[in-house]
Formats: sequence, C-alpha cells, structure tokens
Amino acid sequence: MSEAKILSLGGLREVARFQDYVVSLGLAIPCDGELLRGSESPLAWPLERHGIRIGNRIAIQPMEGWDGTLDGNPTASTIRRWRRFGRSGAKLIWGGEAVAVRPDGRANPNQLLAGAHTRDGLARLREALVDEHRCTTASDENLLVGLQLTHAGRYSRPNADGRPEPRILYRHPILDRRLGLTADYPLLTDGEVREIIEDFCHAARLARDAGFDFVDIKHCHGYLGHEFLSAHTREGAYGGSFENRTRFLREVVEGIRSSAPGLKIGVRVSAFDTVPFLPDPVRTRPGKPGPGIPESFEKLIPYRWGFGVNPQNPREADLTETARFLTLLEELEIRLVNITAGCPYYNPHIQRPAFYPPSDGYRPPEDPLCGVAKQLEATRCLKAKFPNLVIVGSAYSYLQEFLPHVAQAAIRRGLVDSVGLGRMVLTYPELLRDVIEGHPLQRKRICRTFSDCTTAPRHGLPSGCYPLDRYYKDSDYAIHLREIKSGR
Repeated sequence: MSEAKILSLGGLREVARFQDYVVSLGLAIPCDGELLRGSESPLAWPLERHGIRIGNRIAIQPMEGWDGTLDGNPTASTIRRWRRFGRSGAKLIWGGEAVAVRPDGRANPNQLLAGAHTRDGLARLREALVDEHRCTTASDENLLVGLQLTHAGRYSRPNADGRPEPRILYRHPILDRRLGLTADYPLLTDGEVREIIEDFCHAARLARDAGFDFVDIKHCHGYLGHEFLSAHTREGAYGGSFENRTRFLREVVEGIRSSAPGLKIGVRVSAFDTVPFLPDPVRTRPGKPGPGIPESFEKLIPYRWGFGVNPQNPREADLTETARFLTLLEELEIRLVNITAGCPYYNPHIQRPAFYPPSDGYRPPEDPLCGVAKQLEATRCLKAKFPNLVIVGSAYSYLQEFLPHVAQAAIRRGLVDSVGLGRMVLTYPELLRDVIEGHPLQRKRICRTFSDCTTAPRHGLPSGCYPLDRYYKDSDYAIHLREIKSGR
C-alpha cells in the first residue's frame, strides 16, 4: 500500500466509517457498532480458570519507564505511573514494569532492578497501585498483579554512559552488523546462562516476598528470553533443537517452583517475528526517514534467526513452533500467556503499529492497521488451539477511539480472554473503565501514536506521553526532546 492511502484514524470519527475502512484494506478486525455498559459489557466479565480469578477483561501491559534510580529503585515518576495503572480499573496488571534480574542485563541505566536493595521499593510500587485501584473502584477483589522479569540480552545498556553492552546467544548476520559486533564478540557461555537462570529465580522469590501474585518470564521483543527461542544456530545445551531452545524457560520455571512455591508464572511471548527493517535510503530526507523496507535476506534462506517465521520466506509468520511453545506452557502448568509480536528495535511496525515513527524508526511500510490485524489474527488462532489458557492480546492502542469497539468484539467472540493496553495508559488509563461506566470518551486524551514515548528513551529521557500528559509536556525533559526532534 502506498503511504498516501494511509488514513489518520482520528479523522474517521464514526465507527461505521472505521468498519468500512477496515474492509477496504481487506483486513479482518472484529468491531462492534454499539458499546455495552455495566455488567453487560464483555469488558466487565469476570474470568475464573484453573484457580486464577480476574475481575474483568482489561489488562495493563508492562512498560519500561526509564525513570528509576541508577541503583534500580523506583522514583516518584515510577510511582505516579503505577498509580495510573491502578486507576485504570484493570483487574490484570501484567508485569507492571520490565524489571531486570541483574545489573548487566538492564536495557537502560534507569531500568528497575530486582535485588535485595530494591525489594521495599518494588513493594511500595505494588502498594501504590493497589491503593489507587481500591480508591477508584472501591474494591481490590480479584485483582491480579504481576512483575515482569527480564534480561535485555542483545539490547543491554546498563551503565550511565548509555553505550550498548550486548549479551548475545548467537551470531546474527544482520543484527550483529547493526550493533557493530565483530566475529570474535563473545557469546554467553552455558555457564553464564545458568547464572542468569539463578538470577531469575532469585528475582521471582523477591517478587513473591514483595507481594506480587505472579511473575512474567519475558520471551518477547528481541530480549534474551526471545533470543533463546530463535537460537537455531547456537551450539550446546541451550540452542539448536526446540528442546534445547526452551531449556532456559524450563529451568527457570523449575527453579521458581522450588524457590518461590505458590507464585504463579506467566509468559509474554512474541508469537511471530519478521526480518529486520530499515528506512528506505532512496526515500529518506533530512529529518524524515523513508518508509520501512526489509533488509536484504535473500542470501540467508533458509532463515535460521527467527521464531514464528517461515524459514523460506521470513516476512511471513509461521505459528507452528509458537503453538508447540504454548503446548509446553500447558505442560508446565503455566496458564497466563500474553501474545505480542516482533521487536521494537528492528521491526516496530509489527510490534507497535503507529502513524508516526520513533526517531530511530521508519515511516509505516503499510497501513498500521495491518500490524494490528496480524497480531489479532495470531492471537485468535492461538486462542482457538489453547482454549484453557488465559490469553492476553496486544496491539490495541493504535485503534484509538475505536479501541473499545474492537476490544468488546474480540472478548465477546472469544477471540481473546483479556485486552492489554500499553501506550494508551500513559495518557488515558481510564479509557475502558469509562466505557464500562457509560462515560463519553475523552478524545483529547486518546493516544495518537506520536511515538514520543519511544523517541524520548531512545535518547536517554524518561518514557511518557509528552504531547498529551502535562506532567511530561511541561517538564525540562520536553524541552530537550523538542531540541532532539528539531535536530539541534
């Protein structure tokens, strides 16, 4: 599709026009014309399965705020964000925040860290969220709060100077070149992997002691857990076969069950990927990146560096191994699964569809609704195969004022169990609660995917909604961000 045909959803206004536009694109996106209110709303339906009780079908996705202290503790800005999570009315807080299990696995020097010195800070975050939720909804009954545990792997930037310090599992012919990694750059050894597994187990025990109901063992977005799933070319116990590539997860789960009995476990997984993209150099202008095009991969067939991709055409999804992975989760008695896709570093149009690209991205190579539809379809397929899992869906924020209509339809039709909100929560956490309670949408607070929440941290600034949230809009950080975007 040419860029000229991409319409801004904010200009459509009416749900019927949105539905017509979806049809014109040839996409399958469920959408209800009328929103139901109160207990009749599918968004308000409670969920109970395998001893898990969740009070409604709204979930808050984990996000990195880039606003912790250098030693990994939360700040006032972090607490403010978590209070907004509580104010959303969502009964499932999926991980709240991506928290590193060890210092050298942080994605940025201000990422939260799980350690003995941060336990009280993490507990205060949870308490602030629960207090706000209780004040907003009058009850914290059937509220499930998790903590996402992560190691940034290839995208580690743990120190104050912000320089990349990748920890990689295998050689990637495209991504290694992008990061400037030479052929002798060290790979994580099996011994180092086992140390990281122990760190995940220690972090999970800390999360349990801090009052969290579950931990998410992050397997998405290009970070270490996700890289294990694509480690086809790695030798040794943690690469090659499917059994070896999932050994990391199995050993983490075994360790958590031993060290933190009773703690629930969830997994957020990139169900499919695609080859890395870059701005088209022919159509790039100063201050305006070109539309995304795939890096040359023709000489890399069969493609052995992805998960959930067709090795003969890695731009196509193949959910065969993804379904096998969810089968493993069932065997491990992991019932909480969050479906996402891709990686924000090398194919953001798949991972986080947006009308406006982040500073290190590219203009949309297709209508962003295509990325939304791909994630919704993958989630639908997996939910149909695994009806007993509690499955959370992603990629809803781009839908803007039509988000409630699509979310309601997806829940009502059984295509997903819970609708996950990410960027939208930064500016309008109460969006779906307003729908359930019959309040009109506050259009001026709706995320328009300006991508400043990504551009800011790419330049070492906290992540927040700089265009719409006065807390960030009126800050000194906003001045710096405007200078960055203007090229000064």
